[in-house]
Amino acid sequence: MNQRTPTLLYIDDDDALARLVDRGLTRRGYNVVHAASGEEGLERIRSAETDGGIDVVALDQYMPGLDGLETLEQIMAIPGAPPVVFVTASQDSSIAVTALKAGAVDYLVKDVKGDFIPLLHVAADGALRQAELQKARDEAEAEIHASRDRYAALAAERELLLREVNHRVGNSLQIIASLLHLQASSAAQEEVKAALTNAMGRVAAVAQVHRRLYTSQDLKSVVLNQYLDSLLEDLRRSAEGNRMSRLTVRAEPIEIDPDRAVAVGIIVNELVMNAVKYAYPDGAGPIHVELTSQGDDLLLSIADNGVGDKVKADPRSTGMGQRIVAAMASKLDASVERDPAHSGTRIILRFRRVPAAPGKTSTAAAS
Repeated sequence: MNQRTPTLLYIDDDDALARLVDRGLTRRGYNVVHAASGEEGLERIRSAETDGGIDVVALDQYMPGLDGLETLEQIMAIPGAPPVVFVTASQDSSIAVTALKAGAVDYLVKDVKGDFIPLLHVAADGALRQAELQKARDEAEAEIHASRDRYAALAAERELLLREVNHRVGNSLQIIASLLHLQASSAAQEEVKAALTNAMGRVAAVAQVHRRLYTSQDLKSVVLNQYLDSLLEDLRRSAEGNRMSRLTVRAEPIEIDPDRAVAVGIIVNELVMNAVKYAYPDGAGPIHVELTSQGDDLLLSIADNGVGDKVKADPRSTGMGQRIVAAMASKLDASVERDPAHSGTRIILRFRRVPAAPGKTSTAAAS
């Protein structure tokens, strides 16, 4: 494929010098077009698309009508204007500075014999290379902006889809929890009622995470104080009679990832329900959930002022709740301890705010 011959527009009222430039640059591979005034040169540039295009301009300073600096100013105002090499017979350096500030890419002092033509050829070649580099830079920046716009659009679409998924999953889980509640309400056997109520609480803990994600600005994290408030409100509503009337929560606004939030919620559900069943055999009593931070660690405690170690073992217990707590604690890489100094029962879980790197996990101890 043959490369197109570059076209240089030479704007100068000196016809003899224009002919020298034509001959000198034609031999050097240029197609030269002459304009005898600034007005004619501007018209040539403006109609360049129909005339085959102007690649570079050599512009004289002293001309009747518009002088070189006035013409340069108007050339720079034309969208997509070609690069301009400013040419003058003056030795005044202030003209060069003014021309370069106005947008010229180079500056030459001419002579009437045409000895400057080799320098004009070098300057024109340099101007073309600079224009090509600028064009490539502009195209690269435009592609970067377009890529960013495409990425932003895809990210927005992905976020919208994730919100919709979390909304639907949350609704579906809530329906399941409601069905379990209805089934528990109609169950005749206490064991069945208890099992269904426990299952409902576990489903509700997961559903609350999805509801949090649907309404949150950040789909990658759950704010635990808001989550625990909503979760415990669900437990209050689902509890029999007023046995949950003294359930309280105090939690810091700590953000963790959704998977770990689910584990926290299920642990809270299991330990609170366990306290409801066994801590106060003669009625209701206070149950307190607390979440605090200690450096990089989080401390979750569920406490009651009930019978503590004096609780009688339930022969109907399957130990499912204890196994679930142990499994969720393992998911959090949490230690689980009983506070021996507490008058009732106080279970403390300690786990990292951010999951430990693979190979650096600790063993969760369940008690």
